[in-house]
Amino acid sequence: MYKRQVYQDFSTIDLISNGRAEIAVGRGSFIESFPLFGYDLKDYNQLFEEKLDLLLNINNNEVVNWSGKLRAPLVKQMVLPRATNDGRLPIWIAVGGTPESVLRAAKLGLPLIVAIIGGMPKQFQPLIEFYKEEYIKNGHDLEKMQIGIHSHTFLSDENATIDGYFHNYASQMNRIGATRGWAPYTKAQYNGGRSKEGALFIGSAEEVTDKILYMHELFGITRFIGHMDVGDPSHIEMMKAIELFGTKVAPNVRKALLS
Repeated sequence: MYKRQVYQDFSTIDLISNGRAEIAVGRGSFIESFPLFGYDLKDYNQLFEEKLDLLLNINNNEVVNWSGKLRAPLVKQMVLPRATNDGRLPIWIAVGGTPESVLRAAKLGLPLIVAIIGGMPKQFQPLIEFYKEEYIKNGHDLEKMQIGIHSHTFLSDENATIDGYFHNYASQMNRIGATRGWAPYTKAQYNGGRSKEGALFIGSAEEVTDKILYMHELFGITRFIGHMDVGDPSHIEMMKAIELFGTKVAPNVRKALLS
């Protein structure tokens, strides 16, 4: 997507929401966008680096002067509207498990979001420690360092709802897996993911609270992002999950971390 348009869209949201918009940028796990926008997959890494550099330039300057190798330069181009906070939006680097992406974030001093949607979160400890080490090595303020994780999440007070959510989750995994050669998703995988050491934040408010606090213990996270619409749950169940997260999980996590 064009970084000028990304900035303009998010700055508009930021102004409407009184400064609540943030951007997470990543290389992505799907490549369908390359032919859609006319890009060559061989330029995968360079495209991201150039577009990130342009986005940061736009974020820091109302009048943009920028040049790269893969698109036309911008010369004295004014980009409006401007976000709150002197036009600057918080920009996070979103990564999967690629050390090069983590290193890029650390060198730039940008906050890091790690997508943990499978396996065991503990496996990501070396990657996050690598980020912390490189962040400090590159001279950035430790007090400003931010680390978040993004994981599949769903909440309910009803055991039957959580048990039945397996079918929603499996259908999503199998739709994606059909194009990637994955084996069918199993109930054992679901239950393993929901365990303390698993990557799924699916359960009661108490279970999800405990798991987020465990992630804080493992990584020192400052942000948790719960992806709640995986598998298309019913509207009623979705609204209840959001309510539980906002009224029970979030306040209980904050209370525990401040105590």
